Amino acid sequence: MKIQENLKRGMTELLILHLLKQEDMYGYQLTQELEKRSDGLFILKEGTMYPSLYRLIDKVMISDRKELIGKRRVRVYYHIEPAGIEYLDAIYAEYLSITEGIQKILNYVGE
Repeated sequence: MKIQENLKRGMTELLILHLLKQEDMYGYQLTQELEKRSDGLFILKEGTMYPSLYRLIDKVMISDRKELIGKRRVRVYYHIEPAGIEYLDAIYAEYLSITEGIQKILNYVGE
């Protein structure tokens, strides 16, 4: 559904930053945590997530580090930076305000 994808795209940075505030994670782990914590209602494909990760790196909101797993496999972990925490706080406050406004509109009965 196109509407759901647009809404999801808008929330991706907020959710990624929220997870990374709790601990450093690698890409696949982020997608699995989103699915698990939403009871399967929020499924984000890795291909959709990586452009968001790269944008956040470019904005210096997060950083990445490579870690060798086994002999040849490299895993990239993402870490939230102080600017990312500030940005998360700002977009979370904005999200709360917008959703409150939407709920008021949808629940408005009239006078």
